[in-house]
Amino acid sequence: MRSRLFKRFYKSLQHKESEESIDIQPDTKATLQHTLDEFADCTDLVSRTYPEIGVVILFFGHLVDDEKLNRDVITPLMGVSSISDVPQILQRSQFKLTGDSKELITGILTGNVALFHNENCYLIDVYCPAARSIEQSETETVITGPHDAFTEKAESNLSLIRSRLKSSHLKVIKVTVGEITKTEAYVLYIKDIANMDYVRELTDRLINIETDAIYDTNMLIQVIDDNPNSIFPQFLTTERPDAAVSKLTDGRVLCFIDGSPSVISAPTSFFEFFTSSDDYYQRWVIGTATRLLRYVSFLITITFTALYVSVTTFHYEMIPENLLLSLTESRSKVPFPPLIEALLMETTIELLREAGARLPTKIGQTIGIVGGIVIGQSAVQAGFTSNILVIAVASSAIASFVIPSYVMSASIRLIRFGLILLAGMLGNFGLALGIAYIVIHLSGLTSLGTSYVTPVAPFQITDWKDVFVRAPFWVIKRRPTQSDSPNKVRNKMRK
Repeated sequence: MRSRLFKRFYKSLQHKESEESIDIQPDTKATLQHTLDEFADCTDLVSRTYPEIGVVILFFGHLVDDEKLNRDVITPLMGVSSISDVPQILQRSQFKLTGDSKELITGILTGNVALFHNENCYLIDVYCPAARSIEQSETETVITGPHDAFTEKAESNLSLIRSRLKSSHLKVIKVTVGEITKTEAYVLYIKDIANMDYVRELTDRLINIETDAIYDTNMLIQVIDDNPNSIFPQFLTTERPDAAVSKLTDGRVLCFIDGSPSVISAPTSFFEFFTSSDDYYQRWVIGTATRLLRYVSFLITITFTALYVSVTTFHYEMIPENLLLSLTESRSKVPFPPLIEALLMETTIELLREAGARLPTKIGQTIGIVGGIVIGQSAVQAGFTSNILVIAVASSAIASFVIPSYVMSASIRLIRFGLILLAGMLGNFGLALGIAYIVIHLSGLTSLGTSYVTPVAPFQITDWKDVFVRAPFWVIKRRPTQSDSPNKVRNKMRK
């Protein structure tokens, strides 16, 4: 008897689950009752009835613009004197007739008003969700140049790009990603400048995404990466409209989603992560010096601490004679080998960095400054670490902040730990082995099917004038080789 009851309960549970998992079929007729059933227990759904003219409207109040709602829907309905005049009002362009239940429910969820009259249903677009105003980017600050940044609203981001790029050749493709979130993704390119193979490849990757939810472009990147297991980012992201427009004019393809302030640029090379908008808003000599400083900072942040561990563990002969005495004296009180000492200090720096990022702004700055000074000074006085290692770790941390891209900076910081371990176990040979592996790994990466280390491999020396240096504008006449643009000349200006 008990087993029969259990089987009956299990079958009813399966039947219930199967009913709940049924999606709205495209051929289901759009009716008021069916729509109300779909939005059962949605207390934020607003329903207004006009019995004198036989009209019912449904909408989500937090997704619509009150001014548009009153102008396009409420005011026309209030002006109707009899039910026979309603069909004439519904012939206006803002009323879109629909008979598909799936289209109807999707329209309500995307900020439309659903209007029911007799057996007909109409959708009116009054979408205007809450969004923050256009502000300055906190992750990509510049000294000179524009200070506006993208927001989470796709329409605002499109307007920021259109206001800078007034051309009918700027094309926008809309794709929906996420089975549940139905996130709107936009692919942007300039006709006759962008390579259409890249446009089709990026669009196909977006269409083929099979996941429930996509919230941010940085999440989207991890789904469409050529090499998702690599530590290096293969798509450049930016929050600056001027940087996005410059990528479009270079022949690259952009992508952003509704709800995220970041824009993806593709294809991307490793060296793009070391460029900043400031490079182009200053004199070319200053821009070149700053860019070269970033590459030096990259070498410092990945090798400085590892070189200290290697030298103090295996290669004392590399230390200058004048420095050897002070280094020996500094390390005489330290109870740990250089490898453990360096890992502990690097971990401490990362803890301070993470704490400063997660705490409120005013407290985070205090933690970073006071914590770094107090812990560093106390660690040296207590014999926990040597003062030279504190200098090496601090220099590596400061050098990592010079890199403009936060995503690339985070990847480089993680690489530093691997090189420290190799240097502590194998000395300079281990350090050279780690650097060689990084170079080989970078050479094997691709971005949208193109080489990640362009213009070094394949070797394109003509591109170096805007990669390792920032040459004068009149010298940079051609678009980057990586974009493979059908229109390669972008500048005919003479000196």
